[in-house]
Amino acid sequence: MRDLVGRGQTRSHAWRVEQLKRLRELVESHEQDVLEALASDLGKPSTEAFFEVVALLQELKLTDKNLRRWMRPTSVPVPLAQRPGQASVVPEPLGCVLIIGPWNYPFSLTLQPLISALAAGNTAVLKPSEHAPAVAALIAKLIPLHFASDVVSVELGDGRVASELVSMPFDHIFFTGGGAIGRKVLEGAAANLTPVTLELGGKSPAIVLSGADLAVTARRLIWGKGLNAGQTCIAPDHLLVSSDQREGLLTALQAARTEMYGNEPLKSDQLGKIVNDRQFSRLEALLEGARSQGRILLGGELDREQRRIAPTVIQVDDRDDPLMSDELFGPLLPLLNLGQLDDALAAIRKDPKPLALYVFGGNDDQQRRVLGCTSSGGVCINDVVMQAGIPDMPFGGVGGSGMGSYHGRSGFDTFSHRKAVLRRPFRFDFKVRYPPYKLDLNVLRRLAG
Repeated sequence: MRDLVGRGQTRSHAWRVEQLKRLRELVESHEQDVLEALASDLGKPSTEAFFEVVALLQELKLTDKNLRRWMRPTSVPVPLAQRPGQASVVPEPLGCVLIIGPWNYPFSLTLQPLISALAAGNTAVLKPSEHAPAVAALIAKLIPLHFASDVVSVELGDGRVASELVSMPFDHIFFTGGGAIGRKVLEGAAANLTPVTLELGGKSPAIVLSGADLAVTARRLIWGKGLNAGQTCIAPDHLLVSSDQREGLLTALQAARTEMYGNEPLKSDQLGKIVNDRQFSRLEALLEGARSQGRILLGGELDREQRRIAPTVIQVDDRDDPLMSDELFGPLLPLLNLGQLDDALAAIRKDPKPLALYVFGGNDDQQRRVLGCTSSGGVCINDVVMQAGIPDMPFGGVGGSGMGSYHGRSGFDTFSHRKAVLRRPFRFDFKVRYPPYKLDLNVLRRLAG
């Protein structure tokens, strides 16, 4: 697969557009199959499942529109001492790349990096998550129908297969998943000095300040936490609420949950399921621990047989609480007292940098302080999750939430090498540059600027 790139066959605009066309056909012609597979693996309602299709079509549209411009060499000014000459930066493909997909959005987050990889002129090996077996099988079935085997191929299997792939000398590895596995990917890639993009997650806080529209805030929080049963890397992980907003927000959260999922949310066809028994048991233990201490403020319903948990708000008084130790990745929403904003921001800075940070309400000065005194992969003001739906915006983490980014131009750059090229003529070959050197150092200093 690397040889195809090495021979220059993937460098033309026409080749890349053809691959993007094939990927578009794959997505559009098998939409119903995708929705059914996502329902099987994650219990996704059709609307939520369709979001995965939409994300891919938006990315394909943006890429197709801008690809020729992204591929164009960029001119670089040449210093006086090196004239005449022409300098440019030429984006070139890296080679054959490995894309390891996650289980929470197993279709879109496996194929969206592929869009960027193909646009940049690479070939790719896909490793879908074994924890979403219906989607993994579907990807393995569809890719050979639309792509030549030396352009895109699929490897199925568990963590051992992924580990073997990571140990191979790919030209780039793109991993979406949790931090623990991300560390193993980085460690495995180091043996071959393979560059890595890690799309991880973290405990993304949501800060609710005075002035927030509580009804809208509550709807957006419940939606963000109920989306995919809370199994979203940029879902709000916990709430920091000012004391004057607390009771009003809880009332609004209750109303929003009832509006979306009814009085018996476990019977709602709009609520997805936890991906497997292991993840359900982890969340169940956290929920039951809070229940035994009387800290459930809203919700708490669960159904082990169906692996369903209703969106639940839990009182947390201490950051050492088990609910605050790791990313929750489920529909549990701890609620903490905000206290002084500066103290809350200091506490956020002590934790690993999150993938997302949300702030509702507040005045301009407070919002500036949140933006200026924290670091996160992205920030969304007065909403949640929606920042990931803008194809032109880079998406990626920082620190513990990941490294590197993609979407739009960022994805093209991630899978490209920016090669520096200098062209100089044979004429004007002044001998003063060669030994024996005769130029005075003062003259050289002036030439150097």
